[in-house]
This record gives sequence, C-alpha cells and structure tokens, in this order.
Amino acid sequence: MLQLVSVSKKLSITEQEKIDKLMIEMDGTENKSKFGANAILGMSLAACKASAAEKGVPLYHHIADLSGNSKVILLVPAFSVISGSSHAVNNLAMQEFTVLPVSAANFREAMPIGAEVYHNLKNVIKEKYGNDATSVGDGGTFAPNILENKEGLELLKTAIGKAGYTDKVIIGMDVAASVLQFFINNYPVVSIEDPFDQDDWGAWQKFMASAGIRVVGDDLTVTNPKRTAKAVNEKKCNCLLLKVNQIRSVTESLQACKLAQANGWRVMVPHCSGETENTFIADLVVGLCPGQLKTGRLAKDNQLLRIEEELRSKAKFAGRNFRNPPAK
Repeated sequence: MLQLVSVSKKLSITEQEKIDKLMIEMDGTENKSKFGANAILGMSLAACKASAAEKGVPLYHHIADLSGNSKVILLVPAFSVISGSSHAVNNLAMQEFTVLPVSAANFREAMPIGAEVYHNLKNVIKEKYGNDATSVGDGGTFAPNILENKEGLELLKTAIGKAGYTDKVIIGMDVAASVLQFFINNYPVVSIEDPFDQDDWGAWQKFMASAGIRVVGDDLTVTNPKRTAKAVNEKKCNCLLLKVNQIRSVTESLQACKLAQANGWRVMVPHCSGETENTFIADLVVGLCPGQLKTGRLAKDNQLLRIEEELRSKAKFAGRNFRNPPAK
C-alpha cells in the first residue's frame, strides 16, 4: 500500500549525509524494509548526482570529495566471462570466473585486452563443446555446460594464451566450493570470492591464514557494517565487495569503504545480476579509488572510457597495483 510521508526538514541537495540519514530514520527498520532500495537508494543516488551538478563538477569528482580523496584512480576492470551455479543454467558449481588485464598501461588499453580474451574464449568453447555452448547470460558471460571448475580454468588459460596475454592477464573466481588450494597453486588466480558459506566463520578464518591471495567477502558481509566489522576483527577475509544496492545509500557505502580501507582491506565494486544501464558505480569506483570494478555488460566500461578521456594526463591507472592503488 502506498504510504505518503510528510517531510518538514529543509535540506540542501548538497547535504548527502543528512539526506541519507533522514531517509533511514523515516524508514525506521534495521534492514530498510519499509521503504526499500527503490526509495532510499533512488533518493540517495539522485541527491548525489544533483549535488555534483550543483557544484558543476563530474560525478566521480564529487564522490572523491565526499570520500576525502584528493586524487582519483582508474580501476582495473574484472571482466566476468564464465558463469555457473545460480548465475547460469549449467552444472558448474562455481558462480563466476573473471579476467583482469593488469598488464595494461591504462583503462583504454585494458578494454581491448579483455575483449580479445573474451572472443578467444568463445572460439575455445565453440571448438570444444559446439556452437550451442557459446550463448550468453544476462551478465554477458558464457555458460558452457561443464561440470568441473578445473575445466573452466583450463578454458580461460587456453583463451588467454591464444590471445597472447599469458602472464599478463590474471584470473578471479567467485566460488561456492572448498577445494581451492590446487587452483591457487596451478593457475594465475589472485582473487577468490565467497569460498565458504556466509555463516561458516571458522572456515573463512582458517582459509585466510593460508591462502596468500585476496579473499573477497560478498555473502559473508553483504555490505553490512556489523558483519563487516566482525569479519575485520576476526580476520575472515581481506577484501570487501561493496554493493551499493545492498547497503542502499551513498553515505553508508562511503562509510563501509572507509572502514575496510582503514583496516588494510581492499575494496571491489561489482555490478549485480539484472543490472541496469545506470553508470553510477563507474563514477563511484573512480571517486572511491578502490582500484577495481567487476562488470559484465559494457555500460559501465564505456563510462570509464569517457572518464579517462576527460581526465587525460591526470588519469592514473591502477594496473598491477590494483590490490593497493596509489595513496590519496
């Protein structure tokens, strides 16, 4: 049922934190279930964009100001190329494979590297499994009907080699499995997302102690400040997957990012399933300087190309330093 709310407070459109706080207070629930993301996040993003327009600066510049960053960083794209589990109609247990062109000199160079690997991957899949296996899902990823996670890694390894980027492109995985050390030792894997159930805190801690790579918390933290603080204190992972649609306001997104970075964590901003053409997170990731954005479709990547072109010589690309981009 539609509920009308009267607001008596007068706020400037530039008062992002106060606007977000007011919306959260009016909602009054811990998980923002009264208004939901449609209202709270919609208002928050609109205020952020309007504030940037009011100041006469690009959105990413305004977000950098809100974050206290004097400089911005062009991220390393993590291209989603193979999907499985709940993200695809196949028998693959792993949810997602990504490729990261860390050897590129800038974002404009990283884009065609990712595209070349993607098109070579299509040919590799077609040669091995037939043309029907090259259809794509809503995230633009391939979903071949393979059973073993190792098969996915072999497909990627072959595609990267055929594209001529062996040792120049690395692999990230979003998993739901526990046989991981073999992958880390035998493939160029530098990032594993959600290796265990979100409530199996002991397994996360044990894996973190021995993995030696970036362990990303998505389902573990759900961008929730309380779960993130627990994960930080107990050393459950070392990278936050920052989903604006989960936390539902710009202010809380900035706070979650600062909490993670203040404790030595890395931060990755991802697209989400059923993602729209809205490019806000592209500006967000440049302004926040986490060094990495995970995408499948091209709307965000095209916005990043425009930002890099606008910045010209001021554009700094994270490259191989994506895990620890240059300081503010």
